[in-house]
Amino acid sequence: MLFSSIFCIPLLEKLNGFNLQRIYTLISMLLKQKIVFVAFMLPLFLSAQNKNFTIAEATNGMATTLATKGLKQVSWQPNTNNLMQVVNNAWVRTNVSNGSVDTVLTLKKINETLFSKDSLKAMPFLQWINTEQFYFNSGDQLNCSFVGASTWQKRPLAKGAENIFIAPITQYVAYTVDNNLWLNDIQVTNETNPNIISGKAVHRDEFGIDRGIFFSPKGNLLAYYKMDQTMVNDYPIVDWSVTPAKANNIKYPMAGGTSHQVSVLVFNPKTKQTVRIKTGTPLDKYLTCVTWSPDERHIYIATLNRDQNNLRLNKYDVATGEKISTLFEESSDKYVQPQHPLYFLPGSNDQFVWWSQRDGYMHLYLYNTAGKLLRQLTKGEWVVNEILAFNKAEKEIIISSSKESPMEKNSYAVNWTNARMRRIDQEVGYHNFVANSTGEYLFDVYSSADVPKNSVLLHTDGKWSKLLKESENTLAAYDRPEVKTITLTALDGTTLYSKLILPTHFDASKKYPVIVYLYNGPNVQLLHNSFPESGNLWYEYMAQRGYIVFTMDGRGSSNRGLKFEQATYGQLGTIELLDQLKGVAYLQSLPFVDAARMGIHGWSYGGFMTTSMMLRHPDVFKVGVAGGPVMDWNMYEIMYTERYMNTPQNNPKGYEEACLLNKTKNLKGKLLLIHGADDDVVVWQHSINFVKKCVDNNIPVDYFMYPGHPHNVRGKDRVHLMQKITDYFDLYLKP
Repeated sequence: MLFSSIFCIPLLEKLNGFNLQRIYTLISMLLKQKIVFVAFMLPLFLSAQNKNFTIAEATNGMATTLATKGLKQVSWQPNTNNLMQVVNNAWVRTNVSNGSVDTVLTLKKINETLFSKDSLKAMPFLQWINTEQFYFNSGDQLNCSFVGASTWQKRPLAKGAENIFIAPITQYVAYTVDNNLWLNDIQVTNETNPNIISGKAVHRDEFGIDRGIFFSPKGNLLAYYKMDQTMVNDYPIVDWSVTPAKANNIKYPMAGGTSHQVSVLVFNPKTKQTVRIKTGTPLDKYLTCVTWSPDERHIYIATLNRDQNNLRLNKYDVATGEKISTLFEESSDKYVQPQHPLYFLPGSNDQFVWWSQRDGYMHLYLYNTAGKLLRQLTKGEWVVNEILAFNKAEKEIIISSSKESPMEKNSYAVNWTNARMRRIDQEVGYHNFVANSTGEYLFDVYSSADVPKNSVLLHTDGKWSKLLKESENTLAAYDRPEVKTITLTALDGTTLYSKLILPTHFDASKKYPVIVYLYNGPNVQLLHNSFPESGNLWYEYMAQRGYIVFTMDGRGSSNRGLKFEQATYGQLGTIELLDQLKGVAYLQSLPFVDAARMGIHGWSYGGFMTTSMMLRHPDVFKVGVAGGPVMDWNMYEIMYTERYMNTPQNNPKGYEEACLLNKTKNLKGKLLLIHGADDDVVVWQHSINFVKKCVDNNIPVDYFMYPGHPHNVRGKDRVHLMQKITDYFDLYLKP
């Protein structure tokens, strides 16, 4: 039987999502059944599987047109087993226990009830206040309603409201406007000096700080951060979009300089009185891990000294602000890095879980409020990533951890009475979990090298699971490279994980140029067992263009324990380069690598690493592209820099060795520097000073600036950025 082209075309469209092996199998089956393809259709059939990524797809595709499919706006209704999601502009509730499904709210109903002319085009982001109430904000207004109700309460906010928090029981609404704190219609603070700020995150969001507002458990009291940064040097961020350009000063505390001063205060809405917590001197220490006692009588604050090597967990009386006791201290010859508040056991006012790296890995410890260690709850050469929930009935803490591998993340239950631990999910891969408030169920979204995205429900007893959605492979129609996970060994014997992405249509008899992409800085891990296996579609785009791409997490990066992370202490850019050079040596050992055509690229800390490699080991890479690079740690922020480098006064040699401004004469290869003109993280002056040094020393260097962009170039302009980087490598690395 002969298939006509009219029949073949729709057949090919159906097969477009198959991989090549499945296609060849199907062709063989058809041939065995004496079903013959018209010869000229076969190339069309195969070409459907060989699409190359566009630069736009390689840059933003995984967040837009090529995004894997999952559930939308997933949350748990508090204190229930009800999973919420948005389906076709309706808020749908599923009772996980019995499988019943109902629609709680529709976009049409919201528009009919709340709006007239300015109708919403999509379901707003709905957030729970408590078990029955939810809200969303529109402009300077909160729209609150109850499950099953047909009416809404409109709660106006002061114009410009940000950082909105609602107390579930008392229904108080706290928020900030500019530098002041509000509670409902009460202006709690009235600072006219814009550099005295209340209710916002402090210490430049280090130490796990992500907020400045802390309601007490019953909502009767409000604690908040107050930051005085009047003594910190001004730093100009220039707005080039107006003529003449305008300098907007920010406060930027640089390493070794004067830092801001932070305090914690408690406001009582009934008495309108404010109590300052007496955290003592010096005033430039760090205050973090702010936690209320369940009975609202005390507040706990971890105080960390400016050197960041001594932490004290203190208990304070809320009524007077007086310090009651120091529960315990943690010290280090390098640094202590608190990142989490206290987690009180459900129903307990005197037992809590504390996070600590004291044994070399981030683990959990059970304490009482007298400061007595009751037991270590987790232990091993792996780290706890999250506390997801507490299951009071089973006396278990539900956590996520890298216990199986630094490349994986899985869920576990830890019994707080005996520290017994068991795994909940069983699938290999990198998982992200949302637990219900009782700790009985997990919503699990995971992927791996072979799984684009699965959305699963799990019972935390580990005996029940249900697949809710399995995403198709959104990259199936593309010509994709082979990815190899490689393990190397650092000079001290430490295992280093890396990935090698081979060019598409790889021919081992050829020589290929190489691009090394790196970050290799604190608190970041690039490599996971997730989808896409490469980790980045731009790597695959470059592989389609004939490049080998290599990336590795060297010592200094996260999720591997203190020894791994602190190996770089006091000498940033030295140990990391030695590890990356182990990767280079591996690449140079491969017969298909052209060692004379190697490029390197990174952003932020990766930009620092890229520039460091080009200057400190100038004979290795022919081309480098450094984005948003730190060039001199003297000019970077206090909290981050002094943790890893100490102060310039105490570690002048370390700062001198890490400084790249004094090494421009070493540059041999081609180097492109890129910076956002509005960068308030790694300020523009870093690369400006570097270019000036290059000019002074008659060293050629290439430079590109993105007006209007801060530390990262995002949105549509990121496509321009990645095209610029690609063109630079093509210009100097292609034959």
